[in-house]
Amino acid sequence: MKQVGIITADVIRILGLSIAPNTPIYLGETNINHMLSEHEDDYNLYGEMIEEIIATPTYLGYWKGSIEYIKELSQYVKVAVRVSSDNLYFARTIYTMNPDRVEKLVAKGNLFSLT
Repeated sequence: MKQVGIITADVIRILGLSIAPNTPIYLGETNINHMLSEHEDDYNLYGEMIEEIIATPTYLGYWKGSIEYIKELSQYVKVAVRVSSDNLYFARTIYTMNPDRVEKLVAKGNLFSLT
């Protein structure tokens, strides 16, 4: 397990979360295995950028218990962060998103632009 980021005070404020600032975000072997089994191509392309996506997202969202960090690269890439039963936060998955879907989520107010 390695730390890949923190939940910043800005993320907490923007999303209205009840989490302590600077809460660590981890990436464990189980998370990597999930990413490889469910989104292998996306993980192979963007897995090494998980820290950057969390540190400097283009958009933020919160959906079904997951903090969504979305970064506009050559594609929109989402890293979803969820809390575990041990109250630790993990980068659970990574995958690319359709640009139309991102635009619709922004228009609905479900994603917040950071640019």
